[in-house]
Amino acid sequence: MAPSFENIGNELFNFVVREGNGVKGMVDSGITTVPDQYIQSPQERIVKQGIDPSYPPSLVSPIDLSELEGPNHDQVVELLGQSAETLGFFQVINHGVQVELLEQLKDAAHRFFNQPPERKAFVYLKGASPSPFVKYGTSFVPEAEKALEWKDYISMTYSGDEDALNFWPEECKEVALEYLKSSTKMVKRILEVLLRRLGVTVDHTETEAYIGTRMVNMNLVSKSELTVGVGRHSDMGILTVLLQDGIGGLYVKVEDDRLGRKKGEWVEIPPTPGALVVNVGDTLEILSNGRYKSAEHRVWTTNAESRVSIPVFVFPLPTKKIKPLPQVVEKDGVAHYGEFLFEEYMKNFFGKGHEGKKSLDFVKITMSPS
Repeated sequence: MAPSFENIGNELFNFVVREGNGVKGMVDSGITTVPDQYIQSPQERIVKQGIDPSYPPSLVSPIDLSELEGPNHDQVVELLGQSAETLGFFQVINHGVQVELLEQLKDAAHRFFNQPPERKAFVYLKGASPSPFVKYGTSFVPEAEKALEWKDYISMTYSGDEDALNFWPEECKEVALEYLKSSTKMVKRILEVLLRRLGVTVDHTETEAYIGTRMVNMNLVSKSELTVGVGRHSDMGILTVLLQDGIGGLYVKVEDDRLGRKKGEWVEIPPTPGALVVNVGDTLEILSNGRYKSAEHRVWTTNAESRVSIPVFVFPLPTKKIKPLPQVVEKDGVAHYGEFLFEEYMKNFFGKGHEGKKSLDFVKITMSPS
């Protein structure tokens, strides 16, 4: 018999969050209606539409990263730069991550989430996990959200090969580790290209500090309506690499008139076989003094199928001081963001539910009217 959540309150929260059954456990229990805590206001819901041929080219036609090494180098650099400046999202192919590995990752994600709770949640819940770097959870910050997100996840932070092979889930550890390493190489290359385009060169030690923390997540958004898989937010790091399955549902908010789309409109990032999605995070927006944009994005849910996605988040070491790069500030004449320790930004980011790009307000410098 499906558990009753008619009175919701602590009963649902305990079942889904504290007991680790997650959204999938709730769906598998046989519930027929979406609990009130998950129902989003109408303005937060997304109506899926077809892909418009006038979408930004880097979304419909992925950028070929292999051409960075050929005669089209400058054109590819400009494509990457324009995408980072306008939408903050682009898709790439020939990225150095084996396509076979991507398929293995999606299969591994399904195998992990299809296990009973005692094989996943009870093992990797906070407080039970064998490693502080491996965590199973649901939603984003359940204790602080107005409406819960319809997703479950397993989060694996890289602390060395040995720890990964010892503590990451058996179903995915080897493919997830290879994916993280290959994606990190790609991120280094793209970061180098984007910074050089701004006239900035950073040494190896500085680069490593900017990308010193790497985390791979596996996300499951179960089938449903009236909810969102992931609420409106921007990512906090340097760059995020995302593997989508074929279901789609990732939307990004248009904020730049140069895209030829209405400002404030939401456009879908269409799933492309063999491609990876890359998006700018808050930290890169800050380093570039606002030249590159961390995009507000979200994930819809569908009543047809469940969706898996596997992002790699790349962000600075907690002890790294972050501020706009001096070379960029010199050109711009003014810094738009203050200096801070990255761990302070992390505490602010994880201290509340998703609220678009409001996390950036933490470090933005407000200019007084003259």
